[in-house]
Amino acid sequence: MAIYLTQESKVLVQGMTGGEGMKHTRRMLAAGTNIVGGVNPRKAGRTVGFGERTVPVFGSVVDGMQATGADVTVVFVPPAFAIAAVIEAADAGVGLTVVITEGIPVHDAVAFTAHAAARGTRVIGPNCPGLITPGQSNAGIIPADITKPGRIGLVSKSGTLTYQLMYELRDIGFSTCVGIGGDPVVGTSHIDCLAAFEEDPDTELVVLIGEIGGDAEERAAAYIREHVTKPVVGYIAGFTAPEGRTMGHAGAIVSGASGTAQAKKAALEAASVRVGVTPTETARLALAALEQGV
Repeated sequence: MAIYLTQESKVLVQGMTGGEGMKHTRRMLAAGTNIVGGVNPRKAGRTVGFGERTVPVFGSVVDGMQATGADVTVVFVPPAFAIAAVIEAADAGVGLTVVITEGIPVHDAVAFTAHAAARGTRVIGPNCPGLITPGQSNAGIIPADITKPGRIGLVSKSGTLTYQLMYELRDIGFSTCVGIGGDPVVGTSHIDCLAAFEEDPDTELVVLIGEIGGDAEERAAAYIREHVTKPVVGYIAGFTAPEGRTMGHAGAIVSGASGTAQAKKAALEAASVRVGVTPTETARLALAALEQGV
């Protein structure tokens, strides 16, 4: 009952010994994530205690993989070092790399997402909250205690709205929640997640959260029309955005009518997606769709 991340996933944390890495490693461990090591070339051979759990630090991703069998990395490094961290993980053969770091230059994101794709490594992010399979594993910064395992798959550009919909639909629960990030270049798209949820036998409905700017949601709508048989409910952040004002994520760039919330809503509704104009209405639409079985 999951996509991309399960209780079997073995996770390395690149940048674990930094302030953010330490804080969120502790939270991930508390959520049940099987964290098998950290990566810091300057602290290789040391261990870090997290309560009853002691986690080794490796000098490289390759060393960590060879010692532990890790297949996931989570990246908590400063923006300037993110490109090297992702390329290192991809060259090591990691299957999934979750890039939490924000403020990464677009040209770096272009380079490392292309490099990772060429080597068969899925990148989630950058500038994302990561992903969680409730009750199994949590790779990133998503709060683990606001929902439970269940029947809904969620894919979102927005971290905050990921949390809100998880909370609003907590009584139903989620198979996996994926925060793909809102930067202009990301490694995993709405379409990638839609395809994975379509194949997951325990995901009965998908909630898709987008935002103004770009055409990712319009492309997702076209994919849904042709390939998705499960019900999809959507929400687009930015219905009340003032015209002509830059807002939100770096990817939220609107030009004329293209990229507006209303245009995205229309495209999704043309693909039989029910679209709420507030997060709470979106949650109600999801509940109704589950109750109706459509």
